[in-house]
Amino acid sequence: MAEPQPSSQISTPDTWRSILIGGSKKSWVLFEHGTCVILMNPTSDDLATQARDILKEWGPVHAGSSAGDFNVINLEGDPDGYVVTGHHNDVLNYVPAEAVEEGASDMVAGLIGRGNRDVDASELKVVHIENNLG
Repeated sequence: MAEPQPSSQISTPDTWRSILIGGSKKSWVLFEHGTCVILMNPTSDDLATQARDILKEWGPVHAGSSAGDFNVINLEGDPDGYVVTGHHNDVLNYVPAEAVEEGASDMVAGLIGRGNRDVDASELKVVHIENNLG
């Protein structure tokens, strides 16, 4: 699969390798707008399809339900920014620090990440697959 131009991606595989604890042991799939789906128990070698199925079900935002809820984890160092979690433990979104105005609340980062997750759930455009099945 050809990698898209970096300007079209919110995060890179290196970003997620830095974020994920034990990342070298996990398989995961990265989508264009910064959403990462971690596959804790892959059922086949077709990781992209599994990740798309998870994101299709768990990615869309539905305000007023658990699908609209999020938490924000502040990252300091490299990468600098935020990880936005949702109602599925293995669906995460990265928001770079420069996407959030300095001094803004974590809620702003959360709304950006949640919105990006929703776009990824609609478009389902895979930009990287990290296959650590061994």
